[in-house]
Amino acid sequence: MQIFKVILSSLVALGFFGSVAMAEVKIGYVDMEKAIQATKAGQEAKKTLEKEFNKRKKDIEKVEADLKKMNDDLEKKALVLSDDVKLKKQQELQTEMLKYRKLIQDNQIAIQKKQQTLTVPIVKKIQEILAKIAEKENYTMILEKREQGVLWAKQSANLTDQVVKEFNK
Repeated sequence: MQIFKVILSSLVALGFFGSVAMAEVKIGYVDMEKAIQATKAGQEAKKTLEKEFNKRKKDIEKVEADLKKMNDDLEKKALVLSDDVKLKKQQELQTEMLKYRKLIQDNQIAIQKKQQTLTVPIVKKIQEILAKIAEKENYTMILEKREQGVLWAKQSANLTDQVVKEFNK
């Protein structure tokens, strides 16, 4: 009975894969990161993100400078301060360091949210374009090129430039 199941499974698999093999399979791929960056909307999003990042970077650098000054002052005066005053200043510095770390974390989250807000509509439009291309040119599957995704493919299977051109119309 066990052998019968194995043989039957093998025959079903051969029948399935045989019918798939007879149908024409057409596969393409898109480098989404490159496509997003190459579109006009993607370039505008990048500029917006850079402005936001640079503004936040200046704020962070100011806080860093203040922390460095607090630390330098504490180190310079450490020998002449009483233990109680020194402990209080160290606690103030630690509190400010925690605030600084939270500021950095909050800024990273804000930048990521902003990036997502700006890129989601671009990705959706690219997906719509890909669906039209797949339907029109009879693609069976379109993959996303990633570092560990598509290891090799013919350049003719690369739809990135076509998607960017269609997006920018």
